[in-house]
Amino acid sequence: MAVSDVEEPVIRITEIFYSLQGETRTIGLPTVFIRLTGCPLRCGYCDTEYAFTGGERLSIDNVLEQAGQYNPRYVTVTGGEPLAQKNCLSLLKQLCDQGYDVSLETSGALDIAAVDSRVMVVMDLKAPASGEVSKNRYENLDHIKAKDQIKFVICNREDYEWSKLQIEKYLLTDKCEVLFSPVHGEKMARQLAEWILEDNLNVRFQLQLHKFLWNDEPGH
Repeated sequence: MAVSDVEEPVIRITEIFYSLQGETRTIGLPTVFIRLTGCPLRCGYCDTEYAFTGGERLSIDNVLEQAGQYNPRYVTVTGGEPLAQKNCLSLLKQLCDQGYDVSLETSGALDIAAVDSRVMVVMDLKAPASGEVSKNRYENLDHIKAKDQIKFVICNREDYEWSKLQIEKYLLTDKCEVLFSPVHGEKMARQLAEWILEDNLNVRFQLQLHKFLWNDEPGH
């Protein structure tokens, strides 16, 4: 087969945009976001349902070109669930090869073993109120690196207590930084902050900066 006959890898993209990182260790830093289309989960609090379907089929070269127009240092690949597309792994590798500081936001339901080691993985563990706790792939914890982050979205006290148990059971704070995020809303945020302080829990409390700045509008 001639080189020209080789099919160029494509990936389905919902949006590519430039904004401030709204959470994780790089919160507040200008970042290019590459949002992939599709997700096998249906979390009750999902705020990106518009990324479940549709999108545009783009070559990875095209995606790299669009991201590069912003001359970023930081690039986040998100979704949906990015790893639901097989070419996500190639996209991550090529972004790293370009010299970007790359992070991946993943639900934790799909295998992260083959993710490029240069990528900072931000992986959820789904708590009971998400409705998707059964999808957690605990084998992924064997592949978590010190620079990665594990995230819990907390909806209520049951979620909080469950999350504490996972930290203890899997020694999560020995593996990497652990993030606790309240579902959006002032009352839950204050409660979660107070619980963390009461228990002297070794986790990072975080709010989603973009929701305060842009009211969670797509493209931010």
